[in-house]
Amino acid sequence: MVALLMVSSCSQSLIFEGEGDCGIYYRIRFKYDYNIKFADAFANEVNSVALYVFDQNDRLLEQHVTSDKEALASGNFEIELELEPQRYTLLAWAGLDDEESFRLLADAEVGVTTLQQMQVKMQVDYNEAGEAIVTEDLKPLFHAVKEIEVEDMPGTYTETMSLMKNTNVVRVLLHELSGKDISADKFIFEIKDNNGFYNWDNAIIRDQMITYSPWYVATGTADVEQSRAATTISVALAEHTIGRMSASSSPILTVKNRETGELVLSIPIADYALLIKGNYRHDMGDQEYLDRQDEYSMTFFLDEGEWVSSYILINSWRVVLNDTDL
Repeated sequence: MVALLMVSSCSQSLIFEGEGDCGIYYRIRFKYDYNIKFADAFANEVNSVALYVFDQNDRLLEQHVTSDKEALASGNFEIELELEPQRYTLLAWAGLDDEESFRLLADAEVGVTTLQQMQVKMQVDYNEAGEAIVTEDLKPLFHAVKEIEVEDMPGTYTETMSLMKNTNVVRVLLHELSGKDISADKFIFEIKDNNGFYNWDNAIIRDQMITYSPWYVATGTADVEQSRAATTISVALAEHTIGRMSASSSPILTVKNRETGELVLSIPIADYALLIKGNYRHDMGDQEYLDRQDEYSMTFFLDEGEWVSSYILINSWRVVLNDTDL
């Protein structure tokens, strides 16, 4: 009777159907709420997930890869694991499905590959001078890592991995205040940073400087109210996608006059972006803010082609610059 009770109890504790034993099962779920809105955007933003399971010796035990967009967008996506009692490290890289923008350096061979080998590198091109360049819109890249301790207690358990987004969209908008027309083609927009290589724990590995060129440029007009009168001004827009930003080493944005080569402006993006951190959360750390925020719209005002360096707009927040050498 005791044996029958144990089998019955064990069977009732399992959610998995058809297992017929007293195994230990884990449902691994994912969320992407490590963003500035603290809202789960996994179903809307993540198009592929690769989950790697490492044993207590940091050796790859199994892997699960999916790019089923319908399943990922369902709102209840999860990966099921059957595990033995020990410590495991779960590593997730999301966005590697086609390796168009990022690639996993390891071959991910079960029983051979170690956790420390699971590095990801940005796909770059090289110009004639041998410099690494990115000219396309990078596909979003996400990362998560989690340790779990599996005890010898049969049943079904649930763990959730919280993803962090590595890619950032930077929009640069130039406003010409003089009333003269402005053309985006007359400017060279570039962002430089050494941030295209990530360790298994998502730490940035500094290996080569990358020049990010805009994947979209446009010229247009905008209506601005000045002294109760509407004024139409000319604007130039450039959009870039860059890798993970660090609070200790800011990417540098430069805008040059294409015809003369003259430098119009040069700023450290992360430093300027952190000027508006207090408008979101005063108690948030600098690195956390940069990791949660993934879109930056920066508006610079020009007068006769020269940067009016008294203030800029960052994500619709006006920032008065007291130290233009920041």
